[in-house]
Amino acid sequence: MTSIMRKHGPLLTKTRQAIVLLSATVVLMGQPLTARSQSVLKSDASSGVVSSDRAVLPDLPYVPPTQRTEVNNYIFDAFGPYPVVGAGLTAGIGQLSNSPPEWGQGAEGYSKRFASDFGIAAVSTTTRYGLSELFREDALYYRCECRGLIPRFGHAILSTFTARSKQDGHRVFSAPALIGPFAGSMTAIYGWYPNRFGAKDALRTGSYSLGVYMGGNIALEFFYSGPHSLLSRMHLNNAHGSPLQGPNR
Repeated sequence: MTSIMRKHGPLLTKTRQAIVLLSATVVLMGQPLTARSQSVLKSDASSGVVSSDRAVLPDLPYVPPTQRTEVNNYIFDAFGPYPVVGAGLTAGIGQLSNSPPEWGQGAEGYSKRFASDFGIAAVSTTTRYGLSELFREDALYYRCECRGLIPRFGHAILSTFTARSKQDGHRVFSAPALIGPFAGSMTAIYGWYPNRFGAKDALRTGSYSLGVYMGGNIALEFFYSGPHSLLSRMHLNNAHGSPLQGPNR
């Protein structure tokens, strides 16, 4: 383990630095918008006029999701149609590239790749939800109450590495969100992959899974999934997105 950390130390250091820099950039981008919203609300309050912005951007109190909501989202997020389709597509790519070659081709090879990819996703999601419960974090995704492409995009990216504390809803760095993807990849590499695969492959696969999770947050941010949306009519709107708008904090 020491030799692995020494070998991959520079890569992990650069990764941490990139995450910190990205988070700081998103926070700085959001400050002008927050300051402007607060100044508008104060101005309206002093003049006795209630603006339409106040109705659009309320400072809602945080209400933790019910256990039923969390369980439903976990089941859908881990075993629903999205991970099934994702595993099918990823297995197809592995089939075309014959990776890993030890699993061969044909129906047997595809079934092994599909089971592997589905297992990685299930372990990653289970780890994230399980650790979130242990750390008293809200594992759901809350769409940004801000406006504009860049602030909303930054919110989706930042939400990949953060979560809301169930105590009062304030945003915290989320270890479960970061550990989950790598728990799935490590389980696969040391559980059922050929013996020639190691920690470097687990790190690479976990990074891919983290990127997929980030892409899912971006989709939840920009794709409407309310009660009258197409996703709702197809019963595909309850991934890890919150059914309610989050507090403006």
